[in-house]
Amino acid sequence: MTVSPFDHPLLSSLLGDEETARHFSVEAEIAAALAFEGALAEAEADNGIVGLDAAAAIVAALNLFRPDTGLLRAGVAKDGVMVPELVRQIRAAVGEPHGASVHFGATSQDVIDTALVLRLKSVVDHLSLLLTENIVRLSALDERFGGRALTGMTRMRPAIPIRALDRVATWLAPLLRHQQRLSDQSARLLVVQFGGAAGTLEKLGGKGPAVRAALAAKLGLADAPQWQCQRDTLADFAGWLSLVTGSLGKFGQDIALMAQRGTEIALSGGGGSSAMPHKQNPVKAEALVALARFNATQLSGMHQALVHEQERSGAAWTLEWLLLPQMVVATAASLRLATELAAQIENLGH
Repeated sequence: MTVSPFDHPLLSSLLGDEETARHFSVEAEIAAALAFEGALAEAEADNGIVGLDAAAAIVAALNLFRPDTGLLRAGVAKDGVMVPELVRQIRAAVGEPHGASVHFGATSQDVIDTALVLRLKSVVDHLSLLLTENIVRLSALDERFGGRALTGMTRMRPAIPIRALDRVATWLAPLLRHQQRLSDQSARLLVVQFGGAAGTLEKLGGKGPAVRAALAAKLGLADAPQWQCQRDTLADFAGWLSLVTGSLGKFGQDIALMAQRGTEIALSGGGGSSAMPHKQNPVKAEALVALARFNATQLSGMHQALVHEQERSGAAWTLEWLLLPQMVVATAASLRLATELAAQIENLGH
């Protein structure tokens, strides 16, 4: 049983995206957390914080390490995050004399946030590809049907004649802007989080910035000052997700309305009805509208999560966990559905 439509065994076929969802699995989160711990040990060894032999022992142990997820689950119930129990298990696997060097100078939030960014890096690549595919599909519609006539509609009433390219441009142009927005945002989003207990890297002395830069490089992320209680970049990314689904929702809404009139568009492969076998429902178009509205409602929650108390908030942080993964999967699903819907347009205009 699941309470989320995005991984529901039935509803996810319409509203989900397997490629995106796998980056939010427990396996992906643990793998990213272990990558952080291994890279941290190496970065600290490179800067003389821990011994080279300690780093080698930690990396070797991590290569064979398989966590007890039952104990991690119990740890989350007790601590609010899996990291304290995960670190305890890693230290036990490393053993003496090097176990104490595991996670040195770091805090749970460093692991959780950097593990999130590591997974978002793959997610951003996937979303970018899906967005490009949508741009290609809509450009093809312009090439095929752009010169044909349509009835321009303003405030849901017939206005003046327009061309199909005029309406396609309203679908395509925002996606081109979203493509540029994502490129601009990625430089701020895909950065390491490493601040220690209160963001000051106090255990590393003057070597904190050097260790952080080395850690970022080993993980394939950009270096940046700690941002543990500054969540504007994640909120900005959530805003981008909502903008994308909103633009695709407009596309879906237009297609559904045109299909209702029935004279200016022809679609293949509509959904069937149990009561009316003759009927073809614009299922993908409707789903695009629903996903747009879903992300718009979740975005306000991500803005609520900007309010972190002092140096760390458990409540605001937890709210992000409830919202951001679903927004990401909703956006990937929307992009997938939009490409499929564009491919179903057999005729546009007259």
